[in-house]
Amino acid sequence: MLVDTTFILYSGEIVIERIIRQHEDADLKDVMSAWENASKITHPLLPEKFQAQEGKDILELYLPDADTWVTEVDNQVAGFIALMGNEIGAIFLQPEHQRKKIGKLMMDKAQELHGALEVEVFEKNSIGRNFYSQY
Repeated sequence: MLVDTTFILYSGEIVIERIIRQHEDADLKDVMSAWENASKITHPLLPEKFQAQEGKDILELYLPDADTWVTEVDNQVAGFIALMGNEIGAIFLQPEHQRKKIGKLMMDKAQELHGALEVEVFEKNSIGRNFYSQY
């Protein structure tokens, strides 16, 4: 398994360990939890029926065919990025881990693997559009 580790240092002490690694079947519950919780923030205007179908599609269509990486913070899956070639199919992070450069860590890994990246973002997803504008 490929693993990258990043340590965050505070006053010379290691406080938080971040790991990005390839997805394993045992991660599925945590991956779906990250998707569900982050979706409530990034896609609040999408109808509930649409969201339910998206969850089903992630499980049945996207994850089986994607190169999926998870990020761990202190040994707990905090989010994931699913790549289909150089296209970002999904990137979701538990809300409590957003705005801590963990999404950047995942995007940097995707760029390392695939170079130039492509992504489609809902027009009304201002959080996502702002984040992706860096890439």
